Order: sequence, then C-alpha cells, then structure tokens
Amino acid sequence: MTSGKKARQQRTPAPPPVRSTGGRKASPKVLAVGAVVIAVAAVAAALAFALTGNGGGSTSTSSVTTTKLPDAAASVGLFRGIPQHGNVLGTPNAPVTMVEYIDLQCPICRTFETEVMPSIVQQYVRTGKLRVVARPLAFISPAQNSQQGRLAALAAGKQGRFFDFAQLLYANQGSEGSNWLNDDMIRAAYASIPGFSAQKALALRNSSSILGETQTIDQQATSDQVGGTPTVLVGRTGGTLTKANAGDLAPAIRAALHG
Repeated sequence: MTSGKKARQQRTPAPPPVRSTGGRKASPKVLAVGAVVIAVAAVAAALAFALTGNGGGSTSTSSVTTTKLPDAAASVGLFRGIPQHGNVLGTPNAPVTMVEYIDLQCPICRTFETEVMPSIVQQYVRTGKLRVVARPLAFISPAQNSQQGRLAALAAGKQGRFFDFAQLLYANQGSEGSNWLNDDMIRAAYASIPGFSAQKALALRNSSSILGETQTIDQQATSDQVGGTPTVLVGRTGGTLTKANAGDLAPAIRAALHG
C-alpha cells in the first residue's frame, strides 16, 4: 500500500483531484486481509447477538453525543431533497450510473468529494440524469478506523443518510494516520444530521447485515480491479461501467448520456 507521504509526492499540482492510479492503493492482498478481518468481526457480532439477544452487537448507545460538527449545514444541504436508498444517491431510473470507491480517511477522496462532487450533484444528480453508488473501502492506516467509519456510513444509509454522513466526515477530516475517525467523530457526525436517529445507527453498525455489505463491496472492488481511491466508474444504467477520470467526470457523464 502506498504511504501517505509517498502518495503526496506522486501527486501533481494540477486541479483536483489526482487519478485513482495515483491515489491510495488497495492491493488484492489487502482486500483479502480485510475480508478476514470482516469475517472475524462477523463472528464477534454473532456471539454478541447470542449473548445479548439482539442484532446490534455490543455497542452502547446510552451516551450519544449532541455535539455537532463544523460546516454541518452545508454538508447536509448538498443532498437535501435528493433520494437516498442505502448507499445509492439519486433517482433510481436515472439514465447514467456512477460507482465511486472511496475510503473515508483518504485525503484524495476528500478533495474529490468536497471540490468535484458538489457540482456533479447539482448538475447531474439533482436533475435526475445520474445516480451515484458509493462503495466504501477500508485500507488506509489505521485500517480499523476506516472499517468503523464505513460500517457507520452504511448504517446511516439504512436511514437514507449515507451521503450526508460521508460528506460530514470529509468536511471535518483529520490528519492521515491519526485517530480522528473514532467513536466521538462518528457520534458527532450522526448528531449533525437533522432528524437522524443516532441510537438506531449505533446499534446497527456492527450487525451481521452491515458486515455482509462490506464483504460484498470488497468482492466488487476485486472484480472491478480497484487499485486506489477514489476510483470512479461511469456508464449507462444497467450497462457496462468503465473507469473515468475522477478529476474531470463531466465528459464521461455526457458521453454516457448520449451513448
């Protein structure tokens, strides 16, 4: 896996962001290791279910924070009024689909999500031309933080707020390699989403169903030969998707619309 320092040395000062080939690397070996970690976590979740009599794992929900994150209104407002179903954003019958492989700790993904995606959302998603499928990965160190972050994001998706949660984390992303993506950050992000039940999400994030979703995403990443984040694929909905330049998505979207 490419270190943060080395990856930054490889970037060019060109406008945002760098291509996925210059981003954070996720080798098949790393994805395989991640699958093992997930499998162990699934066993733990099953044991917790047996011992506690519920499917929410052993996470305590008695002290949910009410602290809100900076820039919460702008992060949440970006998606206001746009349909969200799990990890899918936009009208289900949109003619074009974009799949994005991301890591919530990835600084290059932060550039992509905060500088490129807002205009894509306004121009193509909000107008019903594009639907976005987010597939969060977990390999940037500390990988356990990326894993907890994506579990929390997928749990937020069960209330139709995956993209709100992810955007809040990107807007408040800490230094790479630090322990910023911890329980306090997750709870603060949940508390920053209006009308969101943090208790339900916290109870669900370590469930077997959410862990199963991460396994599926890792398998899809292997099939799509994902070598780094962000990796973006674009194409006609229901058709073949091909990799696109994350720094200049509009041409790929327009080509798919008229293809």
